[in-house]
Amino acid sequence: MALGLSSRGIEHRIARGRLHPIGRGIYSVGRSELTPQGRWMAAVIAGGGPGIAALSHSSAAALFKIGVEQVSAIEVSRRSLTPIRVPGVRVHRRPKLRDGWYGFYEGIPVTSPVQTLIDLATRHGRPAMERSINEADRLKLVRTDDLRKGLDAHPGEPGVGRLREILDRRTFRYTRTELERAFIPLAREAGLPLPRTSVYVTGHEVDFHFDELGLVVETDGLTYHRTPAQQAKDRERDQDHSAAGLTQLRFTHAQIKYEPERVVRILRATVSWLRAPASP
Repeated sequence: MALGLSSRGIEHRIARGRLHPIGRGIYSVGRSELTPQGRWMAAVIAGGGPGIAALSHSSAAALFKIGVEQVSAIEVSRRSLTPIRVPGVRVHRRPKLRDGWYGFYEGIPVTSPVQTLIDLATRHGRPAMERSINEADRLKLVRTDDLRKGLDAHPGEPGVGRLREILDRRTFRYTRTELERAFIPLAREAGLPLPRTSVYVTGHEVDFHFDELGLVVETDGLTYHRTPAQQAKDRERDQDHSAAGLTQLRFTHAQIKYEPERVVRILRATVSWLRAPASP
């Protein structure tokens, strides 16, 4: 009507099959069957339209292709306290959503990738969220380091704490002294002798060298988006160790801190076959 159509003109187009009623004041054009994108757009319009409502939670994740679940009801967040009921749509009333909370993706108003991941984190644990974060990064929706910075604009919001813990765990770093204090007891528990630390092997400085076993253990305090030059240097070091007949293991600082049982298990298994007599 705002564009000049009269009620009679709308009714005429419905009768001719050019418009198909989907909801109150909402029509599909040309055909009644809707794609998922069409259903999502209709739900957003029913929720108030751009600026007031946007696709969110599991539905936003599905649109972005970073979803971790299939939910039958479409989810929409609405920046208003006024309650509304839309059949088949779960409407979240969220008047305190901050500026920049939504944008457009494939033409559909949707919560931002940062907001979507925060919302997902209120429902899912670390393994599922790790997958969603990785997919969001891979699809260039939001870089992991930008996601971590973006959380600072959402203080106290549910989901932020869990997401921050996941991201900080990824890049946890020990100091050199802390690393030795944490790793050497695990090595001893696995049955390894005391290693040489911070020594040069095949021209490269290594964290731990178990000389009698021909074993090198490297530890990584990961950072987001290592540069190609850094990755190439790591590959060259690994290749030089392999060419010298050394066995090499890599652990992250986070694994040593948060998954010590796994570190001990891998070390113990490696030592077992290194010490096994060679086959004739």
